[in-house]
Amino acid sequence: MLEIRFHGRGGQGAVVASEMLAAMYFESGKYSQAFPAFGVERRGAPVLAFTRVDDNPIEIHYGVYNPDHVIVLDQSIIDVTNVANGLKKNGIILINTDKGKSGYPQFNSFNLVTIDVNTIALHHKLGTPSFPIVNTAILGAYAAVTGQLPLELVRNVIIHTAPAKNKENARAATEAFNTIIENGS
Repeated sequence: MLEIRFHGRGGQGAVVASEMLAAMYFESGKYSQAFPAFGVERRGAPVLAFTRVDDNPIEIHYGVYNPDHVIVLDQSIIDVTNVANGLKKNGIILINTDKGKSGYPQFNSFNLVTIDVNTIALHHKLGTPSFPIVNTAILGAYAAVTGQLPLELVRNVIIHTAPAKNKENARAATEAFNTIIENGS
């Protein structure tokens, strides 16, 4: 079973990203499951979301404690949460950041990938300068990093499921996907 844990802030789209990722894997022929975990605070407060993927029906319904991959939508989360907690050996940590890998020496023992999807989201007018909506761009990056989901499938799911600005979201995912491929991450 493949398990992915999202770390974000309320309003960035972590919950929608986990749902879209589950839909992408479902469209690729897998069983999938997505669900959130958050408290009463929403906008700007830390949020967890989870996606599970398997070749067989998924019968467990609790948080992901030992993820294969971790996706961090807001770099400030790293200051308050150990995002690598429970991450499986050879797991991937994908961080939305403008710092680059050298800004995170604590993750040197993991497969670390960094990309500035804030800039990509803003380029496509997704969110505001103080609060970009980065979920679809990070999914494009995830697809490129893992090689498990073809870009056309990612774009198709986003176009059909994004709550708003479907074309802009699909373009953001494409730009992030291509950025990862071009940089050889």
